[in-house]
Amino acid sequence: MNYNKEILENSEIKYVVEADSSAWQNAIREAYNKTKHKFNIEGFRKGKAPFSVITRMYGVAVFFDDALDIILPELYSELLQKETELVPVARPGVDITAISDTELKVAFIVTVSPEFTLGEYKDLKLKKVSSKVTEEMIAEELTKAQEKAGAWENVTDRPCQKFDTVVIDYSGSVNGVKFEGGTAEKQNLELGSGMFIPGFEEQVEGMAIGEEKDITVKFPEDYGQSDLAGRDAVFAIKLHEIKTKVLPELNDEFAKDVSEFDTLDEYKKDIKANLKKTAEEKAQREMENALLDKIAENTQINIPDVMVEEQIEEMIQEFEYRIQYQGMKVEDYYKYTNSSRDELKLRYNEQAQKQVKMRLIMDAIIKAEGIKAEEAEIEAKIADFAKGQNVSVEEFKSKMNSSLQNYIENEIVTNKMIDFLMANNKFA
Repeated sequence: MNYNKEILENSEIKYVVEADSSAWQNAIREAYNKTKHKFNIEGFRKGKAPFSVITRMYGVAVFFDDALDIILPELYSELLQKETELVPVARPGVDITAISDTELKVAFIVTVSPEFTLGEYKDLKLKKVSSKVTEEMIAEELTKAQEKAGAWENVTDRPCQKFDTVVIDYSGSVNGVKFEGGTAEKQNLELGSGMFIPGFEEQVEGMAIGEEKDITVKFPEDYGQSDLAGRDAVFAIKLHEIKTKVLPELNDEFAKDVSEFDTLDEYKKDIKANLKKTAEEKAQREMENALLDKIAENTQINIPDVMVEEQIEEMIQEFEYRIQYQGMKVEDYYKYTNSSRDELKLRYNEQAQKQVKMRLIMDAIIKAEGIKAEEAEIEAKIADFAKGQNVSVEEFKSKMNSSLQNYIENEIVTNKMIDFLMANNKFA
């Protein structure tokens, strides 16, 4: 294999590779052996026609596509072995520049990481994020616990009001015609939850048990059903039940019921400790993100389009996987949301560019500071993984593959880099 190299713009390198004639001819022969069963030629059983007969009838080019599928990965792999400093960041572009039964020349357009100068990433001054826990925050957690421990009781001596849960029948119509999905019986509705169309719940408030009335609402302009969006509708309502949640008193008995503590004071101290831990972790993340954003502002990078495109594709595939995991077909999601994969690509573009840039910057800092995963750190992390899976370290190691090994090392290196940046910059 012979090749020449040309540096292009936007972090691309062009390699024009000339395959050895014998290797190309062998690929053509291999393509013949793989596809000869497709040819039905008079005088021969199907799949038994000789190479010379098929090429005489159809030309040797009939095998080129399959032969290229065979030889191109081999040529690219050989190129990477020869160009030891080459680190592609995406699949190469391919352009066939010359092809015949004895000759093959192909241009690989290889994208590499862009060269750039790191901006300032040490001795920066940023605002410290507060992790203070207030009495209001503790009270809010207590209220949540009360709500969770509360019991629903039927109300019979008054009309319904905000925060009650009512049981209703409803039947909706537009211009006197009922619409699909607009009718239900014995439906639970928490007034004030905002679960129904704007204006619906507010007009139910004040109704008494057994009362019937019509209410008028307007569907939002961006409503999911286009035939209803922006239109006025009338709902016939009948109210069957009113329920209200009775909350327990905040005292020692309450603390015993909802926690492991004997007194309300002890329970409140535990809530405060948990809130403090959560607030400190949140503040740490926000400061880390602010620091990385500041470093990104200080660094200019001309990012190759293909890197952004691959990041977008990865993000979309992850999103579509989540949709499928929830039991919905991807095509149905796009249909119901009146969106498309192309719209999702546009929506993810800015985020993908930021993620690619951040990854390049982090890799550059790791290289500049010589940050590595030490063997003892790797062993400790493996032990953590094994403990989490309730298996021995030896058993865990026996099932490890290269991807998991790389993940563990990358996590260690990334965490060490973040620790380095936090230690070498100031927050006040």
